Amino acid sequence: MEPALNLHARNFGATAPDTVRTLIVVLHGDGTPETRSDHYRFAEAATQSIPNSAAVALLRPGYGDAAGNRSPGQAGLGFGDDYTQERIDAIAESLGILRRRFASARLILVGDSGGAAIAADIAGIRPDLVDAMVLVGCPCALPEWRKGMQKQRHGAAWSTPVASLDPLKTAGGVMPGMRAAVLVGLDDKVTPPALSRAYAEALALRGIATDLRIVPGRGHDLLNDPEVLAATIRLATALPTKG
Repeated sequence: MEPALNLHARNFGATAPDTVRTLIVVLHGDGTPETRSDHYRFAEAATQSIPNSAAVALLRPGYGDAAGNRSPGQAGLGFGDDYTQERIDAIAESLGILRRRFASARLILVGDSGGAAIAADIAGIRPDLVDAMVLVGCPCALPEWRKGMQKQRHGAAWSTPVASLDPLKTAGGVMPGMRAAVLVGLDDKVTPPALSRAYAEALALRGIATDLRIVPGRGHDLLNDPEVLAATIRLATALPTKG
């Protein structure tokens, strides 16, 4: 009997795992359900656009949704303190279960905002779990992001050291066969484009196929923009099928 996921999940798309050729796993951003982009909506849209696909929208450790569902664990305080090894391990454990359950599917990990930082860290630490990733509004150069947020928000917590893993530091573990799409709004004041560009360049230097898109006229709430879905569809089309 396959173990249950340790995190709360909502499933979309195909229901028989052996018919699924593309599995999309979606990680939401930091903050409350009211303030972050709706990752359930994206998961559903992805399955409607990608043939033979299923999507699993996870709630990160300690987070809840608008319906009152919650994942076990402790959420961070929202100062970039939420991307720790312990929380990454909890998400990686769920990914491992999904990887085994959908054995004939390629796995695309989609992360929004703080979820993008975690997705990037997983790709670097546990590259066996992910075939491709889509990072949306990523605080991917963590110290630089926190410095910028401290200037904006003037909170001492932004300058307090955190145990979060910096995606730029874990990028060295991303495998050359990985494919990545990195998207950010040109007008994103929370995670400015320079952070996404720095991470995309780090991947490109490792020979990783990386599609960087800076979306004009858009801010931080980008997950449900058509550009993100289009980038995910391109990855699903480009990935080799599993034998």
